[in-house]
Amino acid sequence: MPTFIKLSLKKLIDLFQSMVLPLCSKTAFLSSFFYTFFSRDFYYEHQAILKARLKYHRCKGLHGASSALLRRNIHRLEKGLIMRPRRSVFALDYITETVDAFVRASKKTEFNPSELQWASDVLNEYFNVVEHNEPRIKNSFAAFSLVFKEICKDKKPYQQRAKVHHDVSYKQLYALAQSRCSTRWFNQQSVELDKIKSAALVASQAPSACNRQPYQFHVINEQPFLQTLSRLPGGTAGFADNIPCLIAVVGDQSYYPFARDRHVIYIDGSLASMQFMLALETLGLSSCPINWPELYSLDKQVAKLLDLPQYKRVVMFIAVGYADETGQIPFSDKKAANDLVIETNAKHI
Repeated sequence: MPTFIKLSLKKLIDLFQSMVLPLCSKTAFLSSFFYTFFSRDFYYEHQAILKARLKYHRCKGLHGASSALLRRNIHRLEKGLIMRPRRSVFALDYITETVDAFVRASKKTEFNPSELQWASDVLNEYFNVVEHNEPRIKNSFAAFSLVFKEICKDKKPYQQRAKVHHDVSYKQLYALAQSRCSTRWFNQQSVELDKIKSAALVASQAPSACNRQPYQFHVINEQPFLQTLSRLPGGTAGFADNIPCLIAVVGDQSYYPFARDRHVIYIDGSLASMQFMLALETLGLSSCPINWPELYSLDKQVAKLLDLPQYKRVVMFIAVGYADETGQIPFSDKKAANDLVIETNAKHI
């Protein structure tokens, strides 16, 4: 089809959509009607969420060397352990499920030993402090005792005074944040995988909903594959060919059994990505986060190129490399703190 015909059709579709928008935006039902018949924007996402829920239920929250179900519930137990005042009986609605997940993970030879030790220590602490009169606690303790092996004192809740201390001042942190800027011009020098892993270690310390950490950093540094991927997202025109290393931040929606959590991969993935980029800066590497537009056609393309199941979604790309010192950087004026901080008080209680 000739280009001018495609453009004309697109204009007609856009015009028609703008005409029905006022009506379809009035109710949730009409909004769903609009996206069912007039737009494919959410087709891929809808199917991805259903496939993610199916995957979660089929694997019972166990994802190879990790378990989203176990991580979530162990974190819930930790929050119960640190409550003031702490109840003598808590977690009744999920303790059986948690121990069952722990037992299944214990039987997996490839399961992450650090994650298993954390779960073991927290469960042991839980059973040490709760009353065992309740049948669910008594039965869960019996099942736990059959696979419990040893205690590691470092993997259970601890006091604030015992946390890792630092000597980074506000001025130093602010200088690091200013130094990290979106770099688009790199020397054509390979990026060491060890430095990527070091930055990922810092990224792993970012907060994550129930500590599930539903993301991975896919490293692409081979041509022409790198150029093919770097041209997919918006905003790379003019510098896509200059990227020596590309990171795809990928979130796994099968970590969640409920559709209500469908956006958590973007929150957790973004929190980790910011720490990842700050860590790169301390390692002598520059970076540029690249927006990923969620479009039906692009989602299908990137999933095929990265060999991703549909329930694994790209959160963003990050260009990484050693900066060309002669390359320019947009000034990008930032908003003032007064524009960002809004003091809000309840007017009606």
